Amino acid sequence: MSGRLAVVGIGPGDHRYLTPEAEQALAMADTLYGYGPYLARVSVQSTQAVHPSDNRDERERARDALQHAVDGANVALVSGGDPGVFAMAAAVCEEIEVGPLAWRSLDVSIVPGITAMLAVAARVGAPLGHDFCALSISDNLKPWDLIERRLDAAARAGFVIALYNPISRARPTQLGIALERLRSHLPSSTPVVFGRAIGRPDERVNVMTLETADPTAADMATLIIIGSPETRVIARPERPPLIYTPRAAQGRLP
Repeated sequence: MSGRLAVVGIGPGDHRYLTPEAEQALAMADTLYGYGPYLARVSVQSTQAVHPSDNRDERERARDALQHAVDGANVALVSGGDPGVFAMAAAVCEEIEVGPLAWRSLDVSIVPGITAMLAVAARVGAPLGHDFCALSISDNLKPWDLIERRLDAAARAGFVIALYNPISRARPTQLGIALERLRSHLPSSTPVVFGRAIGRPDERVNVMTLETADPTAADMATLIIIGSPETRVIARPERPPLIYTPRAAQGRLP
C-alpha cells in the first residue's frame, strides 16, 4: 500500500517562519528527506527516520523520497524557502514525469513556504511593491548566455530583479559579471539589497547602490534584490532606510 509524499517549504530557516501547515506535515511524517543543513533546522522526533543528502543530489533525493513513499512510508521532503521556487517541488515533478507509473498514482502535496526574496524584501520595506522577476544565476542547469539574455530583458523591461544562487566556490565570478551587465542598463544609483540568512543568528542585510555593489559581499545564503529605475529609498534619522517600489508605474524605463 502506497504512503504519501509532502514536499515541505521551511522558509528562511528560523522556526517563526514555519507555517502551521508545514509544521503539521513535518510532524505527521515518519521519514524525513532533505539537504543536510535544511534538515538540521527542523525538529525531528525520536520516531522519525532522517535521510540527509548533499545539495547537489536533488534528483537522487527526489527519487529516493518518491520510492520510499510508494513503498508505504509517510515522507516529508524538506526544502528551504518555498519548494516551488528554484527548489525541490520541480525536482519531484521532473522525476514523476519520467519515473515509474506508480509514482504518478502517489499522494503528493506541495506545502508552501516563505521564499528568500519575500523575507529579504520585508526586512528593508517593499522593493517588490510593483512588477518584479526572479532569476537564478547558477549555470548548473542552464547556459550562461541564457542568463545574460534574461538579465538584459528584465532590466530593459523595468522589473525589480531578485537574484537567487548568486555565487559559490565553483562559480566565484558570475555575480560580478551579472552586476556589470546590469550597470549597462540601469542608473548607477539603483538601490541594491544583499540579504543573507534572514531570521537566523548570522543574518546580514546590506543596502548599497548598483555602482558600489560588491560581489564579494555575497555567498550561497544570500539573496540579492536589484531595484528598478522607479525604486526609491527613504532616509530615516537613526533608523535603517526604507526601500520601496511604488505600486503605480510612471513608465520610466532604463
